[in-house]
Amino acid sequence: MDLLTRIKGPRDLDRLGLEQLDQLAGEIRTFLVEEVSKTGGHLGPNLGVVELTIALHRVFESPQDKVLFDTGHQSYVHKLLTGRQDFSKLKSKGGLSGYPSRAESEHDVIENSHASTVLGWADGLAKANEVLKKDDHVVAVIGDGALTGGMAWEALNNIAAAKDRPLVIVVNDNERSYAPTIGGLANHLATLRTTDGYERFLARGKDLLERTPVVGKPLYETLHGAKKGLKDFIAPQGMFEDLGLKYVGPIDGHDIEALESALQRAKRFGGPVIVHCLTEKGRGYTPALEDEADRFHAVGKIHPDTGLPISTSGLDWTSVFGEEMVKLGHEREDVVAITAAMLQPVGLGKFEAAFPDRIYDVGIAEQHGAVSAAGLATGGLHPVFAVYATFLNRAFDQVLMDVALHKCGVTFVLDRAGVTGTDGASHNGMWDMSILQCVPSLRIAAPRDADQVRAQLREAVDVDDAPTVVRFSKGAVGPAVKAVGTAGGMDILRTAGTDSPDVLLVSIGALAPMCLEIAALLDAQGISTTVVDPRWVKPVDEALAPLATGHRVVVTVEDNSRAGGVGSAIAQALRDADVDVPLRDFGIPPVFLDHASRGEVMAEIGLTAPDIARQVTGLVAKLDGRYESRAAEPVRD
Repeated sequence: MDLLTRIKGPRDLDRLGLEQLDQLAGEIRTFLVEEVSKTGGHLGPNLGVVELTIALHRVFESPQDKVLFDTGHQSYVHKLLTGRQDFSKLKSKGGLSGYPSRAESEHDVIENSHASTVLGWADGLAKANEVLKKDDHVVAVIGDGALTGGMAWEALNNIAAAKDRPLVIVVNDNERSYAPTIGGLANHLATLRTTDGYERFLARGKDLLERTPVVGKPLYETLHGAKKGLKDFIAPQGMFEDLGLKYVGPIDGHDIEALESALQRAKRFGGPVIVHCLTEKGRGYTPALEDEADRFHAVGKIHPDTGLPISTSGLDWTSVFGEEMVKLGHEREDVVAITAAMLQPVGLGKFEAAFPDRIYDVGIAEQHGAVSAAGLATGGLHPVFAVYATFLNRAFDQVLMDVALHKCGVTFVLDRAGVTGTDGASHNGMWDMSILQCVPSLRIAAPRDADQVRAQLREAVDVDDAPTVVRFSKGAVGPAVKAVGTAGGMDILRTAGTDSPDVLLVSIGALAPMCLEIAALLDAQGISTTVVDPRWVKPVDEALAPLATGHRVVVTVEDNSRAGGVGSAIAQALRDADVDVPLRDFGIPPVFLDHASRGEVMAEIGLTAPDIARQVTGLVAKLDGRYESRAAEPVRD
């Protein structure tokens, strides 16, 4: 690591020759494999952008020039070249974020970690430079996968409108997002990869024609004047230039000299330019290259030599869903699946293998996916759209106005719901049960264990006149939590053991084991507690209000924002039923949570059994004090 340890900032790269730069690229790849294998993280994407990131920082002057990364999971090399080489606590509390982070460095500009947004940012920054008469450069690095998102094309339409506004768009084309990139754009980029550039063709033609007497020069000028048509014929990059964007490429994304040359030309151009770079995801690491699923897009802790995981965490929520989907597919021919460029991460790989004609990967386009689902439902099918909970935020209007308004039977399966932890603020699935509360007719299921995932998924796809949502956590699923009774459609998980119980504890989803622990702690304080799992948290079960009247206080616990969450909905339902019982809701505060483990985040926000039990004990004590003081008051005539 002789060269890497000497890089304290981007300008340190200026002293290196090409041979040294190649050596540095090798050192960076070795560092990434060794360090990320210890912590887990996004390995494949970063191995693919080593030379590209080096070239970017040699050509542009960050932080004066703004170098923006779409999604940001390919920013590890950028971190190394901007003075952040301690990866020992990557994605852990107190360590480096797995994405760009303004708190870490002035070189980091955007950190939202949701794909297809970088071109909108770049458009705004370039406009700001124009208004403020600044000559700083704006460079947006976007993957071919992120270009499948509609927001990217909305931004391109605006960027192209100003042909003299400088902006460099670097397309990092590795044919993949998580998995191989699909769709018409992918086919277009594939054509660009596999055809000779027209410039070389035209150059050879010019030499030949200019040696031809009389007609040679006029014929060349005619051809040159028609170069747009010729360009489309030889290498159809015309799609970009039709938008008014100068196109450079394709460039070998692992040739630093070629990259620097292309980027320097783009930098001098004075208008919007696309630099198309061909890279190899997982480059230099055999286990990643041999991983056809996603080229080690994201890994846990692995053996660096083999790429094999160090340990397994047992059955996880995602796998339970994926296996049940295959069973449903065999039983019902109308069940189809949708993914937004995340086939494997959301557990639909086995469904695709079993039913390749009944699964649709829409690319990084959640909005389109939701509307397409509405069309599938209207056409007589029942689509199951599996997506990370945090990414459904992007399709709220479509869920509301296309799916719900039209009473379409679409099931949304939200993976990684609640606190996810290590991926930071943008990836916590903490808003879904809040933003979906206001959608008429929509129903939300929050399974507490694997058995309930299976049961409630089936209940959801049986609904054909309204959207349904099934949400579950990230990681390993615990043992089954058995019900000891029912009330309406709800499961009673624990009875208070008395005719006049103190607390009705409403447990939401995967927090059932913790809620049972809370009840045990309360019981030790002499506070009798009933624990109920609503199963379907929207709409609020009609049996909840009568159950609440038999208790002194209602407590709700959810792995979702307290603002407008399930606790708020239950409070409103009790008011509407004229049930005047005190209610205390526990959940995630409306703040952006820093990256840390799930347990550390839960402890920081007070969402643990001891914290909640302590507060509920205090609440019951206050109620006791109030009743005692009233009883002690003299009777007035």
